[in-house]
Amino acid sequence: MRYHFDFGWIAEYYPVLIKGVLVTIELTLVGAVVGIALGIACAWARALGPRWLKPIVAAYVELIRNTPFLIQLFFIFFGLPGIGIHMSEITAANLAMIVNLGAYSCEIIRAGIQATPRGQFEAGASLAMTPFETFRHVILVPSLQRIWPALSSQVVIVMLGSAVVSQIAAEDLTFAANFIQSRSFRAFEAYFVSTAIYLLLAIILRQLLAAAGNLIFPRRVRR
Repeated sequence: MRYHFDFGWIAEYYPVLIKGVLVTIELTLVGAVVGIALGIACAWARALGPRWLKPIVAAYVELIRNTPFLIQLFFIFFGLPGIGIHMSEITAANLAMIVNLGAYSCEIIRAGIQATPRGQFEAGASLAMTPFETFRHVILVPSLQRIWPALSSQVVIVMLGSAVVSQIAAEDLTFAANFIQSRSFRAFEAYFVSTAIYLLLAIILRQLLAAAGNLIFPRRVRR
C-alpha cells in the first residue's frame, strides 16, 4: 500500500506552527542571554572567585551536567510546587534552559579563562585593578573570543533541546507538531515540517552567532 503525502493541513494549522516557532525563539533568546550571563558569573567564581564560593558553583555545575535536562525541567515545574513555588509553563521552561546553559557555558568559559596567558593577569595587577576588574576589563573578552565557536554550538544544542518543554505543555514548536498530528492524523508530514523548521532555525542561529562573534571580536583571526 502506497502512502499518499498530504500537506494540505498547513493552510489550516499554520497559526499553530507560527506560534510554536515564536515560542521556541523566545525560549532560545531568553535562555541564551541569561544563561550565558550566568555562565560568565559562574566561570569567574570557579576560576577567580573567593574560595568559599568555588565548591558551591562546582556542585551546581556537576549537578546540572550530570542529570538529564528533562528531569531538571520536571523538577522545576512539578517538583517545586511541592514546596510552594509555582510558575507557568513558559517560566519553568525559561528557568530550566537558563540553569542548564549556565552550567555548560560556565565550563566552556572557564576553559577560555584558564587558557589566558599569565601576563594578562599580571598586567591587570600592575594597573592596581582588583581581581574582578582584571577579569572584566582584561580577561573576559579574550576568553570569550577563544571559546565563542564552542559556546555558539552549546546555544544551538540548548535550542534543539528545548523540544522537550512540550512535555509540560509549553506551546513550542514540538507542542505544535504534536497538536497538528493529533488533529490531522498526518504524523509523517507534521514531524517532517517541524524537523525542517528546527533545521532552518539551527542554521540561522549559527549564522547569527557567527555574525555576532565577528561584531563583538572584530580583530579575531578568520580562517
